[in-house]
Amino acid sequence: MKRPESDRKTRVTVLVALGANLVIAAAKGVGGLLSGSPALLSEAAHSVADSVNEVFLLAALRRSRRPPDARHPFGYGKERYFWSLLAAVGIFVVGGCFSFFQGFEALGSHERQSHEGYTVGLIVLGVALLAEGASLVRALLQLRGEKGAARDPALRTVIAEDSTAVLGVLLAMAGMVLHMVTGDVVWEASASLGIGLLLVYVAFRLGKDARDRLIGESADPELRRGVEELLTSQDEIDNVAALFTMGLGLDSVLVAARIDLAPGIDSEEVERVAVRIKRSIAGSWPEAEHVFLDITNAPPRGGV
Repeated sequence: MKRPESDRKTRVTVLVALGANLVIAAAKGVGGLLSGSPALLSEAAHSVADSVNEVFLLAALRRSRRPPDARHPFGYGKERYFWSLLAAVGIFVVGGCFSFFQGFEALGSHERQSHEGYTVGLIVLGVALLAEGASLVRALLQLRGEKGAARDPALRTVIAEDSTAVLGVLLAMAGMVLHMVTGDVVWEASASLGIGLLLVYVAFRLGKDARDRLIGESADPELRRGVEELLTSQDEIDNVAALFTMGLGLDSVLVAARIDLAPGIDSEEVERVAVRIKRSIAGSWPEAEHVFLDITNAPPRGGV
């Protein structure tokens, strides 16, 4: 398996995104305070949330690769999804809620907004757009060039964050420009609310995916069908009574099957059949690291 090399590439992608977001968050924050732009301040909160999330993802990459031990015999693969869930919460709380706050506060303000500093703010957003776009391109190139990368929650989170960041910057720029042209702050307030809605939606989707994996989602349907076909094709197996699968990590799957053997097979042959079947499953699907067979002898045909 090539997961260590894949993790290295993902770590570099996350570090690139973290570096870009830290610089951009500082620039947006300064620009937002100077201009008083609610849209720019919302984008600053967005970048802060993304920076915190990148730290969570780095922790996920490191901790999920710890080997199994007595307390966690199936390994720590699901830690990847736990930290991704925390990242989704961070997007919702730090990014989404603050953007809503800025939007509603701007709508309730009756003060005349000054446009001083808006030119600097737009320049900051332009630079942010280039930086976020470059980070997104790198993540997408890794996604296209690496088999199985789409299953990595860390990489998916980076792509979701960068895509949302690009859309958020465009919304903020549009709100600021329309505010400058019309003199009506409602455009910027609407941009802040739009950024908030975007972040809440992304947080919901990322959180839902992490939740499904944490509570025990079944393995890929193709793997399940393949294992079932392999079992039913064995001459010694009379019936596959039940088949269960569960993902334990990116490259780790648990397979448990309850099977009835054909009548007339003695106990020594049962052990040999079980070993052969397990090796066949592991050989065809290396990610099936844990295979458990509950074997019973089928009753003689015709019944007793």
